[in-house]
Order: sequence, then structure tokens, then C-alpha cells
Amino acid sequence: MPDLPKIVYFGSDAICLPGLQYLHEQACDFCTLAGVVSQPDRRQGRGKKFQQNSVAEFASSKGIPLFQPEKPDAALADWLRAQQVALAFVMAYGHFLPKTVREAPRHGMFNFHGSILPAYRGASPVEAAIAQGEVETGVCLMQVVKEMDAGAVADCERICIENGDTSPTVRTKVGQAVLALLGRNLKASLLGELSLAPQNASLATHCRKISKEDGALDFTQTAASIDARLRAFTPWPGGFFDHGETRVKVGKCSLAESITSEQPGSVIVAGETLDVATGMGLLRIHELQRPGGRMLPVPDFLRGYSIKVGEVLLSTPSRSLLI
Repeated sequence: MPDLPKIVYFGSDAICLPGLQYLHEQACDFCTLAGVVSQPDRRQGRGKKFQQNSVAEFASSKGIPLFQPEKPDAALADWLRAQQVALAFVMAYGHFLPKTVREAPRHGMFNFHGSILPAYRGASPVEAAIAQGEVETGVCLMQVVKEMDAGAVADCERICIENGDTSPTVRTKVGQAVLALLGRNLKASLLGELSLAPQNASLATHCRKISKEDGALDFTQTAASIDARLRAFTPWPGGFFDHGETRVKVGKCSLAESITSEQPGSVIVAGETLDVATGMGLLRIHELQRPGGRMLPVPDFLRGYSIKVGEVLLSTPSRSLLI
């Protein structure tokens, strides 16, 4: 019996796990998962102890050969060639892949990118799609090339973004959508027979890396836009506004049906909820948190911290996630 073609998976985030598990457990009749390449262990948590990311932990627990170079280098390319790797898949790996590594697998490298390309190329496609108010996103199986997320596309699986979705719920959908792409395309990719369509570069949009300061609320925006950004930035960086010298974190929110002509940032209701005027509509805040405290329902929060009706909360101009 001839040796089965070898696959290597590059990834560093929990979003990779459904596809990785599929390759390890269900695709073993016609390919071999020869290795996993992931980010090195990093210091995490209060104790700042070295911990594996979820992909590295999965590989270790299953006895899959694991490589964690600081950067993918010539030594990794040499190993891929020596192992006669047929194909590499990439998702949320976190490093630029040089030409020597991209060309080492016999049939190349393919990325699972979390958007409907050519929209939302870049570092934060899931978060950007939610923040922009999209009702649909997806995962594209695309060729890895030098330019970020610009390779030809083999297939796309679409998913819905629902009103209550946050980044974790959409990321779960994205991870699961990879299974459909593998089911339709794995055998053809192992044979080098994928049909690829170039992207229309004129339609491309690019999203940047998210920063901590992106959580600042801008009440001059519409309530719907603020709500979308808060859902996009759950759990990190979250949302906040500065109240005097205190940075107040914002938890769950919703859209109030009432209409107001008050100045954006004006506190309309401060009781069971905190209703704040925006550029259009009211933002209804259900949870707040003080520095060093825990997230509390608004009624509990306001028993120990004063925010009064008629106050105008500070707005911080929000930066677009699109470059």
C-alpha cells in the first residue's frame, strides 16, 4: 500500500480546532497529518507562566509532531521538503510565511480566511465584519501568496451574523464552517487539482489589528453602530467611557426603542438601565464595571457609583477598522 500524502497544519488559535480535529480523526483514510506548526509557548495569566496555545495543546495531547519556531524559517522549509509534505493548511497562525516555506509543500499552502474575500483582508476579519454591521460573513479557502490574503480562492462557505452575535459566537461559526470546505476540497487539494479563481483586487477592503483603545465609546455614532462595535469587541478590548477620572467599562447593551433629540452622550435614564443618547437612537446599557471591580447589572452598579440623568458622557472619536 503506498504511503498516504502528508499534510501539515499551521495555526495558533482555538478557531483552528474543528478543522485540525477533522484532519486528525476523519481524514486519516486518505491523508496523514504529519505535523502542526504553531506559535511558541507564551507567558499568560496572573502567574505569567509559560502556556501552550490551544492548537499546540491539541497537537501535544494527540501525539502529533509539533513545531513552534519563533518565526517560520529555512529549517522549517527543509523539514517540509524532507518529509515530502504534499500540502499545508494555514489558519490564524500569526506569522508571515516566506517563499521558501510556502513553496516547500508539493501542492502549496492554502489558508482558511475568515471573510468573504476580497472583503476584509487583514488581521481582524471577524471583528471588522461585526463592527461594520454585516449580516453575513464566511470562510474562504485561498492560496497563500506573498501579499496578505490576496491569493486565488478555491471555495467559500458563508455564515450568518445574527443580531446578538459577538466575536466568540461568530468565530465558533467560522471554525465550524471550515469543515464544509475540507469536505468539499480536501481530496482535490491533495491531488493538486483545486480550481482557483483570482480575486478582484479593485473590490478589496483591508482591516487592521485591533488595539485596546478601540474599546472607547463614541456616542456621536449611531446606537446601532456602537452596539455592533461592542459585540465585535467582546471579550477584548471590550467597551468603556471615561467618567471624570474613572474609566467605566461597559458590558451588555441593547438598542432602546425610544427616540431622543438630546445631545449625544446625554444620560436619559439612570435606574434599571443606563440609557444614553447617541448620534441616532438610544443605547441601553445593562452592565457596568469600575476599575478593580467586577461587571455588575446597572442597578447594582449605580447603588455604589453616581451617574445622573442629564449628565453628558464623554465621547472618544472611534477609528475605523478598515485601512
